[in-house]
Amino acid sequence: MPSSRRAILRHILSGICTKMNRTKSVPTDVMETPLNRCLNTFDIALLGIGHMVGAGIYVLTGTVAKEMAGPGIILSFILAGFISMLAALCYAEFGTRVPKAGSAYVYTYISMGEFWAFVIGWNILLEHMLGAASVARAWSGYVDSMLGGWIGNTTLELTGGIHEPGLAQYPDILAFLVCIVYAAALAGGVKATAVFNSLLTLVNIAVMVLVISVGFWYADGKNWSEAEGGFLPYGIGGVIAGAATCFYAFVGFDSIATSGEEAKNPSVSIPVATVISLFVVTVGYILVSAALTLMIPISEINPAASLPEAFGQLNLSWAKYLISIGALCGMTTTLLGSLFALPRCMYAMASDGLLFSCFGKINPTTQVPLLNLVVSGVMSACLALVFDLAKLVEFMSIGTLLAYTIVSASVIILRYRPMERIHTTIRVPAVAGSPDDDDDDEDLASQSSMDTSSPTSEMIEEVLAGRLKAQFRCLEPLLGRFEPGSVVSFAVMLFIFLSFAICVELKVSWTQLYTGTWWALIIYGFIIFAASTCVAVIAVHNQNTRGLIFKVPLVPFVPALGIFCNILLMVHLDAVTWVRFFVWVCIGMVVYFLYGIRNSKEGEVCSSYSILMTTSEAGKVPWGSFKAASGGKKISKHSIFERFTGRSKAEDKKSIVEESENETSGYS
Repeated sequence: MPSSRRAILRHILSGICTKMNRTKSVPTDVMETPLNRCLNTFDIALLGIGHMVGAGIYVLTGTVAKEMAGPGIILSFILAGFISMLAALCYAEFGTRVPKAGSAYVYTYISMGEFWAFVIGWNILLEHMLGAASVARAWSGYVDSMLGGWIGNTTLELTGGIHEPGLAQYPDILAFLVCIVYAAALAGGVKATAVFNSLLTLVNIAVMVLVISVGFWYADGKNWSEAEGGFLPYGIGGVIAGAATCFYAFVGFDSIATSGEEAKNPSVSIPVATVISLFVVTVGYILVSAALTLMIPISEINPAASLPEAFGQLNLSWAKYLISIGALCGMTTTLLGSLFALPRCMYAMASDGLLFSCFGKINPTTQVPLLNLVVSGVMSACLALVFDLAKLVEFMSIGTLLAYTIVSASVIILRYRPMERIHTTIRVPAVAGSPDDDDDDEDLASQSSMDTSSPTSEMIEEVLAGRLKAQFRCLEPLLGRFEPGSVVSFAVMLFIFLSFAICVELKVSWTQLYTGTWWALIIYGFIIFAASTCVAVIAVHNQNTRGLIFKVPLVPFVPALGIFCNILLMVHLDAVTWVRFFVWVCIGMVVYFLYGIRNSKEGEVCSSYSILMTTSEAGKVPWGSFKAASGGKKISKHSIFERFTGRSKAEDKKSIVEESENETSGYS
């Protein structure tokens, strides 16, 4: 009995950590889904473009150009687009690997574990809610500016103002109604939504082409001259500050990955649509910004409605109204993108048991999660009703940057993780130690070779994944003692921590670094050396890229650069934003530890009382295992992977070259 009590205590103490770190297994048929697979590459690309081209180009362009970077806004968009492209490439690879709804949440669940997946999923919900609310506020503000402020003045007269810090000056009823109406429109089904979104996006693109063409026709190079402040009136610091703000304009390409469960051919459509949409949007932002700053001096730009007012100053009233129509179309597609992605993220988390089960139901008629759509629309509408646009945008950025960071890290981890599941038809062998055991081994090898034409060439990459490359075998005594892939995972985590330290050092001790203070240089140099060593340690291991149609180039360097850039932008966010973020995460932890951790679909098969079973009962193994209990006979302890590769746990630390020399045909 005392031993049973100790066993129960150990089970209780280790159970929570085990559950928090359990990973989601990739389903055998990743194409199976209750959602409607009806979207092609063109639909998904327009969905991504529509989600990005909205408030970013019609609202942020004027604000950044006048108050932060001047004509240097072109460089700000280039920098923000480059950082976004680093994350987009990682999303594209994951979309090819796992074409499921949930985007970064699903990717993190598969690679890093349940706890971090919930944190990311919980913040993605916040990101899309704030995104929808912020665009609704921008939509309402744009209409109000076209009407000369009539909506705002009338609302103030009827309801009075709101005099609380962080809230809007008045309740924006129009923004509230916009969220409700568009959420109701999305209930018609994904195909109808895609058609409506495509039409509005094409109108928006046509308006952008008009702005660029007419803008360059009326361009005046004097507006970039020294008399008007030059090309960089706010210096390089203004360009970087502008890039942090312009980053908001690229938020939305992750909705492409969210649609992976509704794409006809996700392995092709997701990466192609991601790269095309981000490239088109970046080029469009750069050209529109150049046209705006060349048409009129930055001192005359109206931040609230920069493009219509710029054409109005040139006495082009027809262009002014066309641009206003395009702006409303663009912000509508952005709002639709947020309201499209949010219910599907809720559905993905509920399907895994981490959110309440009612959010995991699909309407059989429209094949849309209707309850999720209702909740998403109402919550986004409430945020848009009372919160200010600037506060919504700033609060949204931290969750987005965290998701991009984790996705980039997940790409590295999965690239160096060995295959744990063999995609072959395997017959359960007889009891270990029986006369037919050797025959079973031969049958297993023959059946495995049925699906692989050349095991020595195709399967070797799976075997080598996460292990040291041949030219770096000298590091075997230091790094070869650990499980394949574990060194890479630890190095990624350490690199994230060191990147955060570098960014904080840059922000806090920039003056000391600039003046060459010795202690600042020593600390900074040591941290950079340690971070570089982490990347080098990752690079000396073998990757596993089998089955990937699209691959991020130059792994681990491209994802590592993306991690550093995202953390750099996160560190420069306001402290109040971090406090709000912490409060939101705390609310999520209550949901996870009271509900999600208990109801997760990835929970252990055995219940907690199974530890109290008798020794003979506890020795029983799940159906289908290669371990078999048979009276007093010895139980085989070889896993599927060990039987396939001929490796035992003791041999796992040996190099592949040594194993090939000592390879045997069976097990003792």
